[in-house]
Amino acid sequence: MGRIGVDLYPLTTGVPLAEADTFGKFLGGSPSNVAVAAARLGRRVAVVTRTGADPFGTYLRAELRRFGVDDRWTTEVAGLPTPLTFCEVFPPDRFPLYFYRLPKAPDLEISAHELDLPAIRAARVFWMTGTGLSEEPSRSATLAALGARAKSGTTVFDLDWRPTLWREDPGPAYARALALATVAVGNAEECAVATGEGEPYAAARSLLAAGVELAVVKRGPDGVLAVHRDGTVAEVPPVAVDVVNGLGAGDAFGGALCHGLLAGWDLERVMRYANAAGAIVASRLACSTAMPYPDEVEEVLGRAGGV
Repeated sequence: MGRIGVDLYPLTTGVPLAEADTFGKFLGGSPSNVAVAAARLGRRVAVVTRTGADPFGTYLRAELRRFGVDDRWTTEVAGLPTPLTFCEVFPPDRFPLYFYRLPKAPDLEISAHELDLPAIRAARVFWMTGTGLSEEPSRSATLAALGARAKSGTTVFDLDWRPTLWREDPGPAYARALALATVAVGNAEECAVATGEGEPYAAARSLLAAGVELAVVKRGPDGVLAVHRDGTVAEVPPVAVDVVNGLGAGDAFGGALCHGLLAGWDLERVMRYANAAGAIVASRLACSTAMPYPDEVEEVLGRAGGV
């Protein structure tokens, strides 16, 4: 549930936007990319989101269907344009994003009374993001969905901190969402925003104290740390790749995380699998179209000596 939009990337890496003259058009928006990633791994997925009533919105809904993602809860908002996001691609570690979501993104116009709460409650995994908490009515709708879940199944809060999309302190909304989620996922900066702690182990402990059962702290070149309330800890190294575009790697990680949790794997195997999926996307230009299939992840794991 949450953000969707059109990603426009220069087709030549290392070129500033001011000089780029050819672009690729892709489905984007973190939770929508996570949905595509999970669908690529064979899971049955739907997205609760909204687009503009315009050609870009038509394109996004068609792309969701093409990727095997159910779009029945992806609806139009008249009068608001479908968001665009431009990215500059400077490997290996600089990928500035430019969001065009004014006057307001349609995906922030999700209202609580429009939600199919029985479907949300019945889902084995429900995934939401911090951006969905940034404005009303999306904030109330996201919290209503979390409340309807009542911690049933797996309820994931992707911390997804995008400072340019917030106009107020995110702390109170993040705290309410953490109390209703069972899994929290974020990098060090996002964990610091949510809990005040950026050091991985301290951040994980703080996320558990805030109410989740599993804290996943992504550490970039240092791999990932996962800590479960039952005391299980998994700290796994990254998978080495030649980075083309780091954007989307976290979404591939998220889709693979959902896949592994649904499969009932042990925590270390889930983290290794998710790391491999993220590494594959980091080695490719796009996000949604770059999401890996199971055989691709298994091949990377085999080369890396994974489980």
